[in-house]
Amino acid sequence: MSIHVSLMLAVEDAPEAAGWYKRAVGATELWNLGGVVGLAIDGAPFFLHEPTQGFVSPGDCGATAVRVEVFVDDPDTFVRRAIEAGADGSADAVRRGFRDPFGRTWLVGDKTPLEPFPRESK
Repeated sequence: MSIHVSLMLAVEDAPEAAGWYKRAVGATELWNLGGVVGLAIDGAPFFLHEPTQGFVSPGDCGATAVRVEVFVDDPDTFVRRAIEAGADGSADAVRRGFRDPFGRTWLVGDKTPLEPFPRESK
């Protein structure tokens, strides 16, 4: 069995947001229906959708219920590229991360959390 988990992010202007994610985090476009856009970062898909009833952007509600976590070989370069494209780099002073122009916090780290954690012997 193969399972893929992805995010659909509510954004006010999907084409504008898609352009920013392409510049800032190296996303590539999978498809574009105007108000809904499929993107991928190094093969990991995510989707953008303009708000609908019951699906609102962080700007609409003043908060975000999703924190995007990305695991890459070079976290510093990933974050730096986003900040150079206009992300707010002060989103998390302790960990590597940024807040994108659409209100979401992205935390970026290396790939160690993707491996099972060794259990201590009792």
